[in-house]
Amino acid sequence: MTAPRLAYDDLASPAEMNADCLAAQAALTGPLTAAASRLSQEQTKRAEIEIPAAAARLAAAIYGDA
Repeated sequence: MTAPRLAYDDLASPAEMNADCLAAQAALTGPLTAAASRLSQEQTKRAEIEIPAAAARLAAAIYGDA
C-alpha cells in the first residue's frame, strides 16, 4: 500500500501553505471580479415590471383584493 499523495513533495510549513493559498486567491479573484462587472454592465435594467391583466385577476381572486 502506498502513502497518500500530497500536494507538496514533503510536508510544507504552515507559512508556506498559507502563502500559496494567498497567491491562489489573488490569482482567482481578479478574473472573477472582472467577469461579474462585465455581466452586470451587459444586463439591461427594466424601469417597471409589467403585470398582465390575467395575473392581476388571479392574484385578486387568491388574496381577495378587489
